[in-house]
Amino acid sequence: DVKEPFKLQNGWLLWAGIGLFGAVISIALVGAAMTYLNGAPPEREKDSLVLLLPLIGSSTLSTAYLVGITGVLAPILEETVFRGFLMVSLTKWFPTPVCVILSAAVFAFAHLTPDQFPQLFVLGVALGFTYAQTRNLLAPITIHAFWNSGVILLLTFLQLQGYDIKELLGAS
Repeated sequence: DVKEPFKLQNGWLLWAGIGLFGAVISIALVGAAMTYLNGAPPEREKDSLVLLLPLIGSSTLSTAYLVGITGVLAPILEETVFRGFLMVSLTKWFPTPVCVILSAAVFAFAHLTPDQFPQLFVLGVALGFTYAQTRNLLAPITIHAFWNSGVILLLTFLQLQGYDIKELLGAS
């Protein structure tokens, strides 16, 4: 049934909140550990977020488009592919925890940002774990949407406050 992954079962929104909270904390810790181990933050010149910087905060329309694309369309598409198709397909051959790890790795690799792989992998694990707990794609889509939209809106806010967001992100 096509509607099965989108059923509003009790607790899916709670799991989305738990997943988002866990992802934020875990990604911050992984980023701090990477900076500590490398002695410096990773290079971000080819990071997809850095490539979007000219659009962030340049106009209300560009910000709205960015939030719409990265905060709505991308989460729906990516979660359907990585959790709804890949992870579910892998469960035919592997236990669920292995499927969460494998789908998280493919998710991180698909973003084509090697320096951000650890953070994207952790986000992918949180998304996969949440889907495994709820069997509802709306839970990881919600986390993904809040994550992507939050990043764009935070950077827009900081830029409007006069901060050099390129410098804040460690991109020259």
